[in-house]
Order: sequence, then structure tokens, then C-alpha cells
Amino acid sequence: MAGPHPPDPTVGATGPTPHTGSRPLEFPGEPPAGPPTHHAAHYGGQTPPVPYPTGRPKRRLLIGLMMAVALVAATTLAIAYGVRTNGANTGNSFSEGAAKTAIQDYLDALEHRNIDVIVRNALCGMYDAVRDKRSDVALAKMSSDALRKQFSDVQLVSVDKIVYLSQYQAQALFTMRVSPADGSPARSDVQGMAQLLFQRGQIMVCAYVLRTGGSY
Repeated sequence: MAGPHPPDPTVGATGPTPHTGSRPLEFPGEPPAGPPTHHAAHYGGQTPPVPYPTGRPKRRLLIGLMMAVALVAATTLAIAYGVRTNGANTGNSFSEGAAKTAIQDYLDALEHRNIDVIVRNALCGMYDAVRDKRSDVALAKMSSDALRKQFSDVQLVSVDKIVYLSQYQAQALFTMRVSPADGSPARSDVQGMAQLLFQRGQIMVCAYVLRTGGSY
């Protein structure tokens, strides 16, 4: 027959002795004591997966950059084409031959007192819109008389330089051979300047200045 059981050391005279330490007893197969964390509750105690951003924002940014580059390239091409086209049109409008013909026609009008041609050139593209041309006619007569008193013949020798002010405007320096009205020897080194305007397929001499003196 077994003897009496030895007393339990954890039981004192007044009851069970409290367990030493602040950590509660854990038993195999039971979860750790304390409230479970948010991630542990959803993922069984394992580390939750790190969320990665989707590729849609990057794709949108890439598309936006490509569109911006395409817009800049298209604008550059348009500007380059416009400059090249305007330059070509200006060169064709104010070629040396066309400018020479226009200036010679104007000088002939002054020499032969062709008032209508002088007025059309002097009004510089506004001839059809001007209702009262009496002052313009008077000025044209004065310009013709001034040239006829100075020269008996005027012939354009060369266009020395053309400065393009715009696609439709230019300034030309030219040399002419003139026969003075007083019968003195002819000169072939007289220079003049003309303000030119290209409009509706024609070049008009808006202003004419004789470099050796006098404006007409």
C-alpha cells in the first residue's frame, strides 16, 4: 500500500503560491497570450505581403511624356516649314529682276509724267480704297516735274542690294545712268533707294530717294 503523497511545493499553508514572473503560463498548442495584432489576425501570425503600386500610373506618365514630345516636334517642324516657305516666297517676289523691272517702270512714269502710275505706286497698295486722290495727283505731278527738270533720261543699270523687311516688303539700293537736263555729260554712277511692296502679284515703288540729293 502506497504511502502518503508528498506535499505539493507550490501549495502553501494559505493556498497556492502565485507564479513568479509577469508572463503567464503557456501551454503547447495554444496561441501566445495577449490580444492578437491586426496583421496576425488576418495572416495567421505571418508577415503580411508588402503592397506594390500598380503599373497604371507609370503607363499614364509615359504616354503623357510621349504626347508632349510629339507636340514639340510637330510645332518645330511647322515653324521650320513656315520660315522656309516664307523665305522662298519672298525671294521669288523680290528677285533682282522683278525689283529692277518695277523700279524702271516707276522711273519711266516719272520721266513721261504718267500720273496714274505714279499715284498707284505712291499710295502703296491703298489706291482702290482712297476716294479723294486730288492731293495724291498734285504730289505726283510735282515729283514728275522735279525729275524732268533734273534729268532728260533715266535708265536703271543694276540693283546693288535688296534688304528684305518682311515677306511682302523690301528696300532696294540701285544704280542708274542719267542724262542731265542741262545737256552735261551723262553719268552712270548715280544711286537711288526705293521702298518696295509686293501685293497681288505686283511690286510697287512706295517711295523713291535719289542718293545724290533730292527726294521724289
